[in-house]
Amino acid sequence: MTRFYEWWIGTRYLASTHRRGFVSIVALISVVGLMLGVAVLIVVLSVMNGFERELRTRILAVTAHATLMGLEGTLDDWRRARRVALATSGVRAAVPYVESQSMLAHGNAISGAQVRGIDPAEERQADSLADRMREGKLGSLTAGSWHIVLGDALAREIGAGVGDTVVVIAPEGSATPTGVVPRMRRFTVTGIFSSGMYEFDRGLALVNLVDAARLYRTGDRVTGLRLELHDAWAAPRIVREVALALGGGYYVSDWTRNHANFFRSIEITKSLLFVILLMIVAVAAFNIVATLVMIVKDKQPDIAILRTLGAAPRNVLGAFAIQGVLIGLMGTALGAGLGVLVARHLESLVHVLERALGTQFLDARVYYMSDLPAYVEWQDIAQVCGVAFALCALATLYPAWRAARTAPAEALRHD
Repeated sequence: MTRFYEWWIGTRYLASTHRRGFVSIVALISVVGLMLGVAVLIVVLSVMNGFERELRTRILAVTAHATLMGLEGTLDDWRRARRVALATSGVRAAVPYVESQSMLAHGNAISGAQVRGIDPAEERQADSLADRMREGKLGSLTAGSWHIVLGDALAREIGAGVGDTVVVIAPEGSATPTGVVPRMRRFTVTGIFSSGMYEFDRGLALVNLVDAARLYRTGDRVTGLRLELHDAWAAPRIVREVALALGGGYYVSDWTRNHANFFRSIEITKSLLFVILLMIVAVAAFNIVATLVMIVKDKQPDIAILRTLGAAPRNVLGAFAIQGVLIGLMGTALGAGLGVLVARHLESLVHVLERALGTQFLDARVYYMSDLPAYVEWQDIAQVCGVAFALCALATLYPAWRAARTAPAEALRHD
C-alpha cells in the first residue's frame, strides 16, 4: 500500500487541474524536449552507421578484400601464389590483375585514370562490380578485342559513351629511331559502370587481362592477386598468412589499410557527435529539475499535510522521484520511437526536401556518395536511451530531496 500511494500521488501531481494546469504544461515541455534530443541523437548516429556501412559496401564492390603484390611491381610466379592462396583457410577466390596509371583521350578531352586488366570470368568471384554495370556487360571484355569499360564519372569527364573509341596512353614509352614515343592503343567503350563511389567512378577503367598485359608489356607476369575472403574483417591476418606461406618477399595490403582514414574519421566523428548531441539530451533532462522544483513549490501545503498524516521523508522523496522517472521514461521512449521512425525513412525525406528546395545536400565529389543512408543499430539505441534515462534519474534527486526536507509547520504557516 505504501508504494501504491506514492505512485498514486506522483502520477496525480503530473495531471493537469483547472487551477494548476501550468505545472503539467511545463512537464509536457520537458517530455517533448527530451524526446527531440533523444530522437536527434539516434538519427545522427544512424546516419553515421549508414554512411560507414554504405561506404564499406561500395568500396568492396570495386576493390578486393586484400591484395598480394611483388616487391618489384609485378608478380612473376603468380600461379603458384594463387594455388597457395586458395589453399589458405578463409580465402574464397584469388584473381590475377594488371594495373597501371594511364591517360585516356577522347576527342579533345584527356584525363588520367587507373586502368585495370581483369579476367571477366573470374572477376565475379572477387567483387560485385558486374552487378553495377549501368550500360553494357563486363563480359564484353574478351581477350584481343581491345574493349574497355569506364566509370560513369570518367565517361562524362572525357565525353565518351558506349560505342565510342578512346585512346589509352601508357606511362612507358617505346624507343624508335626518332626517339621515345608514348605507347598508345585504341579501345572501344563497351560498358559503363557506376559503383556509387566517386573516387572509383571517376578514376577507374577496366580492360581484359590479356590486353592490359600486351599494352603494358608485362608478359606472363601480373601486378598482383586480388583476394576475396569469407570474412572481410579478417583480411589483415589472412593476407599476411598467405605471404608467409609463400616464403615472404611480397607486398601485402587490404581494404582496411587502404581506406583506414575514411573509417577512422567516421568513428571519430561519430564519437564527437555523440558527446556533443548528448549535451542537448542533458539540457532536456535537467529541465526536469526546474519542472519538479516548480511542482514541489506548488505542492508544499500538500506535502505538509502528508507529513502530518504520518508520511516519512522517504515516502515524499519517492513520490517526487516517481514523477521524474515517469517524465524520463516517456521522453526517452517517445524519442526512441521517433528517432527510429525518422532514421528508417530518412533517405526518402531527404529526397523530398531536395526536390522541394531544388538543391542537392550531398555532392558525390566531396562525400563519395549522393545519398544519405541510415542504418539503425539497436546497440546505439540502447546506449542513448540508457544514458538519457540515467540523466533524468539524476535530475530528479535534488527536487525530490528538497520535497522530503519540507517542514510541515513552515509550509502551513500561511495556510
